[in-house]
Amino acid sequence: MRPVTTTPAHKTDRLAELVCSNTFKSTELTNAHGLLKAEMRLLGSLILDAADVARVAAGSALAVDRDVFSATVTERIASEERIDIVREEVMAITAPCVIATGPLTSDRLAASIQERLGVGALAFYDAIAPIISRESIDDTVVFLGSRYGKETMDGAGEDGAYLNCPMSRDEYETFVDALITADQFHGHEFDEVPYFEGCMPVEVMAKRGRDTMRFGPLKPVGLRDPRTGREAHAVVQLRQEDRAGRMWNLVGFQTRLRIPCSQNDSGSGGRGISPLRVDPS
Repeated sequence: MRPVTTTPAHKTDRLAELVCSNTFKSTELTNAHGLLKAEMRLLGSLILDAADVARVAAGSALAVDRDVFSATVTERIASEERIDIVREEVMAITAPCVIATGPLTSDRLAASIQERLGVGALAFYDAIAPIISRESIDDTVVFLGSRYGKETMDGAGEDGAYLNCPMSRDEYETFVDALITADQFHGHEFDEVPYFEGCMPVEVMAKRGRDTMRFGPLKPVGLRDPRTGREAHAVVQLRQEDRAGRMWNLVGFQTRLRIPCSQNDSGSGGRGISPLRVDPS
């Protein structure tokens, strides 16, 4: 439906625009994520072809430059003569059909789906992945490294793929206190549903227990600081977001926290929340 009807998170009119993480997870055949991608490659997957074109360093994970990825998918589909792209908002279900919609399905279509399926049949929430500028990273604090010195499938080390931000116990406790008391965006009534365990906002995770994040996205295990030779109390990992290395993603930090909206920000969608994505331009 974009750009005829926009959303609070999307920034372009391109197909397959990623609005959360820029990674498709592991490529290793020893887990379900990697095995699924291997099977998709055998079937000639357009998505994986585009991901290969847009791939950025992320060790054994398949991460992409989101702008290159969406542009590649859009070009491939737009150039296929057997596919017509119709840009309009679908507001109601009028015939038997297959619906593939979202992220950020429009309110009218969501209401139509909810009416057809029954009240309470939908599970939905907003969260967005923070992206920071490389210039904002203090190189005296972070260190390059991979968990357990892990190598990629082709044998190349991934030491340059992640920047690691170590935290002491006091720093971690201060961070948790700030996170659980921060201003959080609350959406529609139907948005108040149990969260998906595999994609949980970090502030919700923090409220489950003081050490929950240390066993999740801030897990320090296998990340030894070469300057000290020890594991930190907690570690925030940063993954490269674009090919130029100007933007970095906070791994596992999808969030619903508010930040102040600037005059130039068009991402709030009138909902009083500014996504933590930074425009590379």
